[in-house]
Formats: sequence, C-alpha cells, structure tokens
Amino acid sequence: SLDVSDVAEKAMPSVVAITTKSVQEVQDYYSMFGSQYAPSQEQEVEGSGSGIIVGKNDDNLLIATNYHVVSGADTVSVTCIDGETYAATVNGYDEDKDLAVVSVPLSDISDDTMDQIEVATIGSSDDLKVGEQVVAIGNALGYGQSVTTGIVSAKNRKMNDQGIEQDEDSDATNLIQTDAAINPGNSGGALLNMDGEVVGINSAKLASTEVEGMGYAIAISDV
Repeated sequence: SLDVSDVAEKAMPSVVAITTKSVQEVQDYYSMFGSQYAPSQEQEVEGSGSGIIVGKNDDNLLIATNYHVVSGADTVSVTCIDGETYAATVNGYDEDKDLAVVSVPLSDISDDTMDQIEVATIGSSDDLKVGEQVVAIGNALGYGQSVTTGIVSAKNRKMNDQGIEQDEDSDATNLIQTDAAINPGNSGGALLNMDGEVVGINSAKLASTEVEGMGYAIAISDV
C-alpha cells in the first residue's frame, strides 16, 4: 500500500483536465422587458471537468469522463500532465449513467506528451471496504489538478440524476460515497485506492449548506 503522495505521483499522468466551450443564447436588458427590437445575444460559455486515460487503440487516446462534463459542448479540449492541450472528440456516452468517452488522435499528440502520460490502472470497486482510505484527483474549480483524500463512507449508494437517493434494488447508478473533497471541476476525475488503482469516477457533490463531506463516485465495476 502506497502513501497519498505515491498514489498521486502514480496516478496524475493518467488524469487530464477537460475544457468545453459552447454557445448559449442570453437575454440582454432590453429583450428581458419584451422589446421586439432587442433579440437575445449569443455568448460563449466555458466549462471544466476532468477525465481519466483508460486506453488507446491504433489511432486514438481514449478518455473516460462524466456525460455532464461534455454535454452540449461545441468544442472539447484535453490538457495533459505536461500542460499541453489537444482538441478532443466525444465518441459516445450513456446519459443515464453520466458517463462519456472522448478521444484525442494519437497523430496530434507530441512525443514529449506521450512520454509523460499513462493509461490508468483499473482496480476493483467491489473489493473496497467501508473505512478504506481513498484519493480523489481532478481539475477542481477549473484551477488545475488537485489531490484530496478521505475514506469510503459507504458503498452501493443509488441516486438518480436529481440527487435523490434510491432503493438498493433500483437500477440507478451504483455510487461510492466518500468524504474526500469533490468540487465542481472534479467531475470525471479519478477516485483511487491506496494501490493507485482507479476504483471510481468522481461524479456528484451533494451540495447543501447543511451537508459536508459527502462526495460520490461511479463505481468502476459499473463503468
């Protein structure tokens, strides 16, 4: 078993920051009050999240993330551990499970970047024990990669996309509850065991002024 700094050193080359851009219609002051001469304006909106390098084939680097990170995006870009940024394409997604895969063509990636990135080692979420230490890595608040740590608070939590807890028998996504800090931008990042293996994809934060230390990750067995 490694310590937290060892886990971070091992795993950070396989975690990327994801930045999205989309064009949204916004109302200006005049159109809000019904002026027919004031059409709504288009504005570019930027979003941020995280992803995990889970494989590569002959042509592409494959990155797992949350669907909500890339949903509605006009452009998606991926920033690797060396700070280099590459254009990415959404290959597929499962909206109900909040999962997506994006890819970057290997032909676009520099040799320097290829030397520094790694494909993540996948562990077993089924083998996790409540109370076991875990580490979360992700692009918190879009500021760049950061590392937090905590324990597995509960396993097999079921929650719908409105954040309402479901029965154990529900077909809702199987979640690991952790008290490792998971903030906006962490979504799509890695939850790791103390062997540096990915056991979950950080997905949701139960946001409330009355709640602290309740983060959720999609169990890697489901992913």
